[in-house]
Amino acid sequence: MKIFVKLRGLGLGLSLALLCTGFLPQAQAADGNWIPGWTASPQPTWAGDFVLPLGLPASLRDQTLRQVVRAGVGGSRVRIVLSNEYGTQPLHIGAAHVAPAGDVAGSIRGASHALTFGGQTAATVPAGAPLMSDPIAMEVAPLQRLAVSLYFPQATPVTTIHWEGLQPAQIAAGNLTGAASIKADSVVNSRIFLSAVLVEAAPGARSVVAFGDSITDGAASTPGTDSRWPDFLALRLAGRNVAVLNAGISGGRVLKNHMGSNALARFDRDVLGQPGVASVVLLMGINDISWPGSTFEPREPATQAEAVIAGYRQLITRARSRGVRIVGATLTPFEGALTMPGSPVANYYSPAKDALRQRINAWIRGSGEFDAVLDFDAVVRDPQNPLRILPAYDSGDHLHLGDAGNQAVAESVDLKLLLGER
Repeated sequence: MKIFVKLRGLGLGLSLALLCTGFLPQAQAADGNWIPGWTASPQPTWAGDFVLPLGLPASLRDQTLRQVVRAGVGGSRVRIVLSNEYGTQPLHIGAAHVAPAGDVAGSIRGASHALTFGGQTAATVPAGAPLMSDPIAMEVAPLQRLAVSLYFPQATPVTTIHWEGLQPAQIAAGNLTGAASIKADSVVNSRIFLSAVLVEAAPGARSVVAFGDSITDGAASTPGTDSRWPDFLALRLAGRNVAVLNAGISGGRVLKNHMGSNALARFDRDVLGQPGVASVVLLMGINDISWPGSTFEPREPATQAEAVIAGYRQLITRARSRGVRIVGATLTPFEGALTMPGSPVANYYSPAKDALRQRINAWIRGSGEFDAVLDFDAVVRDPQNPLRILPAYDSGDHLHLGDAGNQAVAESVDLKLLLGER
């Protein structure tokens, strides 16, 4: 407190700078216990010649987009965060609403709450920036689904997304942000411009971040059912006042960009910058191993285990410097991955690539450098063929987990170990 009193005389600018860097006491730096109830890591769009089609409109104009999310913790006030991180021009929002989601796609249940931004119902998000709404009074229960509706009054290029949304979002003509239901002109399964929903939670609420690639992002789980492994983990932690934030990006890599920024580049944004983060689970590296020489990166040389491990060590160091517990998860089996009929991807798996996975897993298990280890490989591998996922847990593509596999992984997590409570 003495330090704060002395600094107050040095001017508002310095006080604000210290606030932003975390040097002011928490009571001075916050207007409530704001915890992300839900997040989606922003990604840029990509060109049409990439092996995976984007499947999104190039732009929106005079249209409403309604997206449904599930809040991990409950609270008495809500605000949203929009991201124009990959936009090259300002993003104009004509209106925004949040409401309890209904059971029918595109519907809401109960009152719809108009959001404001600095007291205004319309907002402009600068290129490259996020924008947080004002708080609104709204009771939210743990694991409640919320519908967030955004109206785009003018031509708006779709630039900042989360591709693997796995939750149908409705697009309809006109400003329908407050409508009880939307009859969609089109439906997408990606997140567009929406990156977080924050909840003013009870004292002591905190969050765990699942930081990974498509396995964490839930690829091949059943859309619209919240069947990713972080979703099942959220069911276990909701009663402890802990939110589980999914910071998976399909195609994500530790060391290189493509379907989003590399792990080292986005760690501050997606993990350390999240309010109330207590622990992070790191499950990433399979694309670093498998993309080189495959359809994704046919001319890229093989990744070295030492390079991936060096990346892990950087993440460990950065997490600990911020007082965040970091838990390493072993990389799951992938023999035969993406070889099903009609797959556009070739050469994703090879015995040499699996040997690299085994070497990295041995380091994760035996180095002692993580605060704890979750052996997801041991949970999902087939005892009869440990190089493959157990058929009951396999989505069918031999890389991603099905719903049962995601649930098994989540159920295997020792919660006290995860949270450092023993």
